[in-house]
Amino acid sequence: MGLWRPGIEFRKRAPVLCAALALVALFGLLFGTPFSGAGAADRGTPGFQGVASCAGTTCHGRLEADGAVVRQDELKLWQEPSTPGGAHSRAFTVLSGVRAHQITTTLGLGEPTSAPACLGCHATPPGGQRVLTSDGVGCEACHGAARGWIASHYTVGASHAANVSRGMIALERPATRAAICLDCHFGSARPGQFVDHRMMAAGHPRIAFELDLFSTLQLHHNEDADYAARKGRSDNVRMWAVGQAMALGRAMALFANPGFGSDGAFPEFTFFDCHSCHRRIFDQADRVKTWESNPGRPIPAGMPPFNDENMILLSAAARVGAPGLASKLDADSRAFHAAVARDRGAAVAAANRLGATANALASALGNAPTSGDSAFAMVDVVAGPVLSPRFTDYEGSVQGVMAIDTLLNALVKQGRVTVGAAAGIRVNINRAYAAVKDPNAYRSGDFRASLAEAVRGIRALR
Repeated sequence: MGLWRPGIEFRKRAPVLCAALALVALFGLLFGTPFSGAGAADRGTPGFQGVASCAGTTCHGRLEADGAVVRQDELKLWQEPSTPGGAHSRAFTVLSGVRAHQITTTLGLGEPTSAPACLGCHATPPGGQRVLTSDGVGCEACHGAARGWIASHYTVGASHAANVSRGMIALERPATRAAICLDCHFGSARPGQFVDHRMMAAGHPRIAFELDLFSTLQLHHNEDADYAARKGRSDNVRMWAVGQAMALGRAMALFANPGFGSDGAFPEFTFFDCHSCHRRIFDQADRVKTWESNPGRPIPAGMPPFNDENMILLSAAARVGAPGLASKLDADSRAFHAAVARDRGAAVAAANRLGATANALASALGNAPTSGDSAFAMVDVVAGPVLSPRFTDYEGSVQGVMAIDTLLNALVKQGRVTVGAAAGIRVNINRAYAAVKDPNAYRSGDFRASLAEAVRGIRALR
């Protein structure tokens, strides 16, 4: 992304918190804070009540987590100025910074705090006097406009299903959560929710996302018995796998959209691997090849490759969770890369086919049972002989280390790996993170070696 914030040593504390710290260190998205996710609520949906409607001390505005049913200090966590959990509340504030003004001045977008291109993700949709843009990404941006359910969701006998029927968004469902988060953490066709290459050229960081790990960053609740009774236990492996499928489906839909896939005579380069082109340019007696052949991409040498980070990781998830679709995914992925090398028409047709496969996988993986064995098997595949050679590029490698990190955390949560054993394995996970810490000094060989060592450690505990 170009805005790394090194200096946090990964994985010293409990697995869930350390996942958050690792990602903060790895992805200082905009001005050193995780990017916002305001795209959750439909832009045309009325009924937003604003953050203040949730802020009473009998609701979510306490200073201590001493509520009888839920923590009731959720607002404090959302406002926390120094942690990833407070990133959504800071989303609007960053628009007052120097970089935001540099970006909008360069692009002729005007004042960033009022530019539609920025507010689509840096603020909750406008809802009259109750919604303050300065609140950034408020509760309803992700949980849904509250007018239909705010008065009933805390009543005696209220059920989560009833709340959802009145408009609350069922974020416990992986596909629902992924669709919400991806609107801003990847992009959507709605106004102000797509970071194109021109924005990145002007200074906006590259967008990246991993559903389970990013969800950990925004964890404002306790998953206790009451939560499980109302919403079920979360499944980190399923969340990760569905997130990969949904991200690929979203990428294909946007790429195939004529309003997003092209920019003048050029393709929209935001879909492509940044570092295949962004290399140092210099002449010397012996040339230095700055790219690696990739068995998953049947494209001519030197051609910019489509960013396939989600294709690689979804392939791992499919081989374990939906083997009937795994070979189709791999075939459609290769066909898409080949079509991009031909022409726009062929690429769009191939994107539609690959997107349909990704969406089918999202459904299959969302319904497939998972277990500790599933996580172990996915770890094997991620760093196995089929997929490991495909980690030739920075973006894919970032997703790769986050995947192993997430799957290891799932194994700890399931009781299949102890915290102490995980701490030893994280020595090599940290080395893999270090190999991708600086996008300008990416070391693919070091990354693959460190990832392989981490996986060997996990296998030994199976």
